[in-house]
Amino acid sequence: MIEVINFTKHYGDFTAVDDLSFSIGEGEIFGFIGPNGAGKSTTIRFLATLLRPTSGEGRIAGHSVTDDPMAVRRVIGFMPDDFGVYDGMKVWEFLDFFAVAYEIPRGVRRRIIGEVLELLDLSHKRDDYVNGLSKGMKQRLCLAKTLVHDPPVLILDEPASGLDPRARLEMKALLMELRRMGKTILVSSHILSELADFCTSIGVIERGRLLAAGSIRDIQRQIRAHRVLKVELTEGPTDRAVAILQDDPAIRSVEAFGQSVTAEFHGVDEDMGRLLGRLMAAGVPVRSFAEEPLSLEEVFMMITKGIVN
Repeated sequence: MIEVINFTKHYGDFTAVDDLSFSIGEGEIFGFIGPNGAGKSTTIRFLATLLRPTSGEGRIAGHSVTDDPMAVRRVIGFMPDDFGVYDGMKVWEFLDFFAVAYEIPRGVRRRIIGEVLELLDLSHKRDDYVNGLSKGMKQRLCLAKTLVHDPPVLILDEPASGLDPRARLEMKALLMELRRMGKTILVSSHILSELADFCTSIGVIERGRLLAAGSIRDIQRQIRAHRVLKVELTEGPTDRAVAILQDDPAIRSVEAFGQSVTAEFHGVDEDMGRLLGRLMAAGVPVRSFAEEPLSLEEVFMMITKGIVN
């Protein structure tokens, strides 16, 4: 649904984005992450048809970003990282304004606005003035206006920026619901732990270059040579579990702390099943047995160098 092909953007002698390429499949939530100044917003503005590239191309739902921007605008909903609202305008009037801009007929606008307000849990704010809304409600309203024309692709630049913890959780729930409705979503954010909860894939950018892209699990395996197993016991000493793990050819090192045993694992998935079977057969009281993945924060710190343009 979204393709970026060798996108480059220069501002004079300064290169904001350098030969960037990635793709996002239909129905995915793609987390676009990177430090400040990495080129995220430049790329997002290009995809939203607000910025001409120095070179390269983009395609959304089959439409060229550079050659057919009006077709792209019909199939995307764009939420910028900073937006304003109009004084003296009510919530429904704000949405009606954008519905008119998208040439939605008068006869269906009222129904569409009602549906969008209900989806975003804003029905009770329908007749409130937009400049009197809280930060969280304004964020919801901005997301609502991106949905009035029912676009299949959403491009959201820091949608949870400045929100309190409850409002961030509500925003995450909304994005997950929109994916269930079939939307393809590109979302940038600095709140990495929340992206890990609901993104199907991520792209990591630094100094205008893409460092990694794909599912979080695939990227974890690319940057860490081994996997880590964590075994939690219900009771008793860990001696038997440690001895069994140390004796296995798929294990390189083992550490025990309290009722937990952590092992460096160099095998395949079938070896995990075999190891668990050995522990159970030996009567080790296993409470949980699982691979311990890297967190998205750890992935980010291992990939990036902390350098900004």
